[in-house]
Amino acid sequence: MEFEITLLVMMAGVGFVAGFMDAIAGGGGLLSVPALLFAGLPPVGALATNKMQSVVGAIVAATTYARKGFVDFKQLGVAIISTFIGAVIGAFAATRMDADFLLLLVPILLIGVAAYFLLSPRLSDDARAERLSFTLFAPLMGFIIGFYDGIFGPGTGSFFTAGFVTLFGFGITRAVGSTKVLNATSNAAALMFFIFAGEVIWIIGAAMIVGQIGGGYLGAITGMRFGARLIKPLIVIISIAMALRLLWPQLIVLLNGGNGL
Repeated sequence: MEFEITLLVMMAGVGFVAGFMDAIAGGGGLLSVPALLFAGLPPVGALATNKMQSVVGAIVAATTYARKGFVDFKQLGVAIISTFIGAVIGAFAATRMDADFLLLLVPILLIGVAAYFLLSPRLSDDARAERLSFTLFAPLMGFIIGFYDGIFGPGTGSFFTAGFVTLFGFGITRAVGSTKVLNATSNAAALMFFIFAGEVIWIIGAAMIVGQIGGGYLGAITGMRFGARLIKPLIVIISIAMALRLLWPQLIVLLNGGNGL
């Protein structure tokens, strides 16, 4: 496939904005996947290319958070491994099963995440007592959410961040930094399958990566600068936006009397 330079520049801009969003609160796929489809990529190619560019942005953001002390790679070690394994199994399962039921379940979960961050007055950058043992349950969380990211994907960052905050008592900025590490892990695992299947559109992905590098870095810097004051409302807004985006096709069907016309 051949693409005009103007389109490549536009996709680099999309990558920048998506990377900025992802580095702070997730949800960059709300912008990048529709943009890839609009550029003329087939659905599977759009998903594959989105994984290619988003994994780079996640790595840049994770590295930036880590340099400021918001990521403990040693602590996350086992969770990284379990997330990778879960994402690999999820990506394989995606080729074998119908995941349509997730179109209804995931919006409900995302609205629950938004409600938690909106209504909880105690959320801040301060660490709190963990409710579950991180050593025992973080790998399980990584596997479950990694599996979900491999099989479906939307809201993965929100689910990771909510888990770190609610279950393990992380401050919000530290939770987002740790989320970026596990996001990068699950994206890389799914990307492996797409590469072997020959679905990645490399020239488009490369253009978006240029934008993702800048967006991921600037987003991480912004997230650390403003902390919970910025991250908390953005998680609420993006979680609700993702839920509505997933529910929209079902709402259209209902509004048209259930005939999909």
